[in-house]
Amino acid sequence: MATVSTTAAETSHDTARRAGRKRRRVRTTEPFTVVSYVVVSLFALFCLIPLWMIVAGSFTDETELSLKGYSLFPEPFSLEAYKQLFSGQAIGRAYQATLFITVVGTAMSISCTAGLAWVIARRMRVISRPLTIFAYLPLLFNVGLVPMYLLMTQVLQLRNSWFAVILPHMLMPFLVFITVAFFRQIPQEILDSARVDGASELRIFFRIVLPLSKAVIAVIALFYAVAYWNEWFWAILFISDPDKYPLQLLLQNMIANVTNATMLPGGNAPTIPVYQLRLALTAVTIGPIILAYPFAQRFFVKGLTLGATKG
Repeated sequence: MATVSTTAAETSHDTARRAGRKRRRVRTTEPFTVVSYVVVSLFALFCLIPLWMIVAGSFTDETELSLKGYSLFPEPFSLEAYKQLFSGQAIGRAYQATLFITVVGTAMSISCTAGLAWVIARRMRVISRPLTIFAYLPLLFNVGLVPMYLLMTQVLQLRNSWFAVILPHMLMPFLVFITVAFFRQIPQEILDSARVDGASELRIFFRIVLPLSKAVIAVIALFYAVAYWNEWFWAILFISDPDKYPLQLLLQNMIANVTNATMLPGGNAPTIPVYQLRLALTAVTIGPIILAYPFAQRFFVKGLTLGATKG
């Protein structure tokens, strides 16, 4: 009985000692962790405060905004800029155009990028090297504006077509090589076992490779979506029909028209909220793409660290 009691006491003492060490480890915080949290928090405020001031300024009365500038809170509150912005159907049509360009363009770009990257990653003797050169050359040379314009307008006949905005961004070489790096990290044993079971290369790509590549697909989809959403340069070259203007081009024209109207003698300068309208246009433009980022956030960090480790 004494031996059993001694053993129980020692076990209880060891348990208490381990619990004490665990509590001390939990309470101990490294200085680097504290500094990291402080720096990240300050950087987050540095990024979020200007964005919040833009949103607050879009709801601030034009007179107060022109006299005192930006503030953290909209005083006095005004919706005049948004009323003028959404008074017609132009914004709705522009949103439809931009959504079509973004969704269809992103889907086409992901398909082309993933397909090309998979062929390059396979290291096929006949075709992989030429396709690698084909994807690498655009990183070094640019075809120029005039050949691109002639290709879109004369050869492909895509004037006033949304596909004229989609095609120039459909394949980004940098994202192709990111996808190639990810595909080469897929264990070869999984692919070999699928081939032994009789799966074709197309079935392996769609049923095995793509489900294992959700991280890199989400990353390149986010890059392509942001590029298509913010695109206005190719639209201003190839689209002249106001009913087909994407959002960025329409907003640029609206800002230019409002600015020019305020410079005319006897213009509508007192009735047009110029500064408030600019801030409202910015908020309307960046809102949807910012809301799309959290859905890809958990894949984004993993995708950005591709190639950081080997083995």
